[in-house]
Amino acid sequence: MELREHVALAPYTTLGVGGEARWFASVVSQADAVEAFTFARERGLPVFVLGGGSNVLVSDRGFAGLVIHVAICGLAERTLPNGRVLLEVGAGESWDGLVQHTVERDLAGMECLAGIPGTVGGTPIQNVGAYGQEVGETIAALHCIDLHTLQPVELPNAQCGFAYRTSLLNTAARGRYLVTRVDFALTPGGAPRLDYADLRRRFPQGAMPSLVEVAETVRAIRRSKGMVVDPAEPNSRSAGSFFRNPVLNQELLEHAAHAAGVPLEAVPHWPAGEDFKVPAAWLLEHAGFVRGYTLGNAGISARHTLALINRGGATAVDIVALRTRIVQTVQERFRVRLEQEPVCVGEIAAPAEEVAGELPQQGSA
Repeated sequence: MELREHVALAPYTTLGVGGEARWFASVVSQADAVEAFTFARERGLPVFVLGGGSNVLVSDRGFAGLVIHVAICGLAERTLPNGRVLLEVGAGESWDGLVQHTVERDLAGMECLAGIPGTVGGTPIQNVGAYGQEVGETIAALHCIDLHTLQPVELPNAQCGFAYRTSLLNTAARGRYLVTRVDFALTPGGAPRLDYADLRRRFPQGAMPSLVEVAETVRAIRRSKGMVVDPAEPNSRSAGSFFRNPVLNQELLEHAAHAAGVPLEAVPHWPAGEDFKVPAAWLLEHAGFVRGYTLGNAGISARHTLALINRGGATAVDIVALRTRIVQTVQERFRVRLEQEPVCVGEIAAPAEEVAGELPQQGSA
C-alpha cells in the first residue's frame, strides 16, 4: 500500500476542484484495501473511496481523513455453460477501456455505455446508464470487502438492488462495501442496443451496425455534448450530468406544462411506474438555465445543459452556488426538487440562500 500525506485531490477529479486529502492511499489489491481501512480505524479517521473521480465534488477544505484510491486492475475471461462470456474485471480498470475491449471481442451488453469516464468499480454504485443501457443489466456479481468485518463478500446481481441511478451500495448499504472486482456476463455476437432515438437517428433505417460502430457513435454523440473528458475541451471539465431526471406524478407534470406555457404533450416524458420521468435538462432550460450560462467561475456547459463546469479557477463553493440557484429556481417554478448526482467529499460551505435539505452524503465514486 502506498500511503501519502497532504495530497491535492483536484487532479484526481474530472471537475478539477477541491483541496487536499490529509492521508491518501493507493491500493492495488484486496490486501492493500484491508490494510488501508485498518490504518484509518486505528486512528479514528473518516474514509472516502475514490475511483476515477468523475462523479465527485471535493470540498475546498479538502478531506480530513483517508482517501483510498482504488487502483485494482486485471481482466480474466471465461465462457459460461449457457454460452455467455464472463469477464472478471478489477475495480480500478478504466471503464471506457473495458467497453472498447468488449466491442472488439464482439461481446454485446455495454456498447451504449462507451465514452463514460471513471473506473469499473464506480459504475455499479449508481447503476450507470446511457442511451438505453444500464450497467446493472450485465453485472453477474460484485466482489467487495465488507467494511463492517473487513472480510471479502460476493453480492450476486439479485442482491444489488439495481434501479434507475441507484443500487444497494448507494441506498440501504451506503458506505458498507468496497468494490474490488466486478463480474460481467455478456453475449457473444449479440445485436447492439439501438433503443435510444438519438442513437437510432445516426444509422439508416434497417442498418445492422457492429458493436464497434455503435460504441464509436455513442462516443461521438457524447463528445459533441462535451461529455468525453478531453483536456483541450473546457466544456468537459465537469462531473457529468449534475442532476438526476426527476419522476413526477400527473399533477406535477401538468403543472410543469402550465408553468412553462406549453401544452402537456410538449413536455418530454416517459412512464416510470404510475408516474412520469421528465428530463432535468428540460426543466433547467425552461427555468432560464441554458447552455453557456455562467455564474462567476462556474457555469453550464455550452454543449450539455446538465453539465455544470469549472470555467477555470472555480471552487467547490462556486459550483454549489450555481447548483443552489438552479435548484431554487426550478423548485419555485415547477415545484420540483432536483437531486444532485455527484457525491460530495468533505465539508462544503453552502451559500446562505441554500434551500432546506442537506448536501448529498459521502460515498464512492
